[in-house]
Amino acid sequence: MITEERETVSGRVARVARFVKGRSVNLTSSVKAEGQNDLTNHGDKKMPLYRCTHLKEICMRHFQMGRVFRTRSIMPGVIIASVLVLAGCDSGQPGGEQAPPPPEVSIAQVLSKPVQQWDEYTGRVRAIHTVELRARVSGYVQRVAYKEGQEVKQGDLMFLIDQRPYRTALANAQAQLDRARAAEQLAGMRDKNARLLMKDEAISREEADTRRTTYTQSAADINAAQAEVAHAKLQLEFTEVRAPVAGKTSRALVTVGNLAVADQTILTTVVSQDPIYVYFDVDENSYLRYSEQERDGKDASPGTSVRVGLANEEGYPHAGTINFFDNQVNSDVGIIRVRAVLPNADRIFTPGLFVRVQFVSGSKENVLLIDDKAVMTDQDRKYVYVVDKDAKIQRKDIVPGRMAEGLRVIQSGLAPDDKVVVAGQQKIHPGMSVKPNEIPMAAL
Repeated sequence: MITEERETVSGRVARVARFVKGRSVNLTSSVKAEGQNDLTNHGDKKMPLYRCTHLKEICMRHFQMGRVFRTRSIMPGVIIASVLVLAGCDSGQPGGEQAPPPPEVSIAQVLSKPVQQWDEYTGRVRAIHTVELRARVSGYVQRVAYKEGQEVKQGDLMFLIDQRPYRTALANAQAQLDRARAAEQLAGMRDKNARLLMKDEAISREEADTRRTTYTQSAADINAAQAEVAHAKLQLEFTEVRAPVAGKTSRALVTVGNLAVADQTILTTVVSQDPIYVYFDVDENSYLRYSEQERDGKDASPGTSVRVGLANEEGYPHAGTINFFDNQVNSDVGIIRVRAVLPNADRIFTPGLFVRVQFVSGSKENVLLIDDKAVMTDQDRKYVYVVDKDAKIQRKDIVPGRMAEGLRVIQSGLAPDDKVVVAGQQKIHPGMSVKPNEIPMAAL
């Protein structure tokens, strides 16, 4: 019985050995077919690490099978087979790994050229004329005569207030004027008769003076009646609410049938469109520098040129001029308000928009420029990777400045002959050897 069990165990060990050997041959063939990418030392005859791991797992699984037989006689055979397989895997490992090829990176030499100095600010667009259109007479709105949001010319009719009460008032004033003129005519005739009777002493002097005074008062009554007629005409004219300036209208705040109170009710607003103002704040140090440049005459057009860009635009495509500096510096925050005027014939600017402003500062100066994508951030520090003469990576901390001509101005940290890594920074680190591919900085 024991002999039969040993023969059965021996047979099973032999089958395990043949299984492992077959697996090793098949895995070696598949490794050669797959190539050298997953070999430990990129050789044709070496077994890959993950294959050896797989064989080890197989051996351990068959080692655990010994527990099923519940006999000690199977364990030596399984252990021997496992040791042989693991030894074969370990013997196939290389003595050392071959270093991977150096990564390729794109580099560009620092660009040194003269550029115009511009200071950058933020500002807001404002209309030159902003009018709150109010009713100048009280009455009910009879008609809204404009289309909301459209542009109107100066003098265009926008609202019509019920004119009937004011036409009646005008007719009454005209009647009072006619009455005053008739009274003046009568008083004049009586005064003339009084003067004739005085020559014949047929009338007392007191009566003559009374007629003379009545005639003078009648003339004054005519002037008062004429003023009332003029006032009634003006009130009637105010029932037609017209645009005081040319510009773009807002929505109607009072619609037909609603009461408009004189000098209180806002009917709508009108803002002018062309030209347009841009207001921005300048710090006092920059203001002093601008003033000094203007006194020294260093700029052909000192303190006048600005460039403006909207939030969705690249660069500063719009040009304008400074036409106003405030008369005092805000001592609380140390700034002064500046105003520029820009043409707006194509209606790009809308009052209230946020804009970026560049203010010309001095003459052209030589600066160092690099592509902004080359600048890296390490907490509160900025740095770039440069490639030295041995094709190794070096880190250099920099102080970046403003943007100029699409490139970043470098205030300090780089030299004109430095070659900066502009692409591939994610796969390199300081001291690492690389394969540089040089391209011109201006081509980025």
